[in-house]
Amino acid sequence: MALSKSHRLRSRSDFSLVYQKGDRHKSAHLTLRVLKRSSIQSIKDLCEGAKPLCPSRFGIAIGLKVSKKATTRNRIKRQIRAILRQFLPRLAPGWDVVVVVHPQAVRCDYEQFLRELEQLLTKAEVINGRS
Repeated sequence: MALSKSHRLRSRSDFSLVYQKGDRHKSAHLTLRVLKRSSIQSIKDLCEGAKPLCPSRFGIAIGLKVSKKATTRNRIKRQIRAILRQFLPRLAPGWDVVVVVHPQAVRCDYEQFLRELEQLLTKAEVINGRS
């Protein structure tokens, strides 16, 4: 099951913006690129003084250097998406995040990805962070 469309980075320009202007947080098998998004408010929201909650969006970058086999790359992406779905209720809104997978990640299991992603998201203040 994939992340909902509101939680996905889909365009090349979104990825490029996160790579160019975002902060980088590294672990042994993953790198996190995070960028705090300025929320776009509608005129109605501005008049009512309401704070819009634009959800955090995620993208996963995994290249051929990780594995030449598509099945291996897809398995890693499925595991990372499952972890991100698990974290959705705890995420601060308004972040764009790209998860970059290193070649050593082929040897990782689900629990190791879970630990590393939780540490990186907490360090970047996306989990339990300030919105």
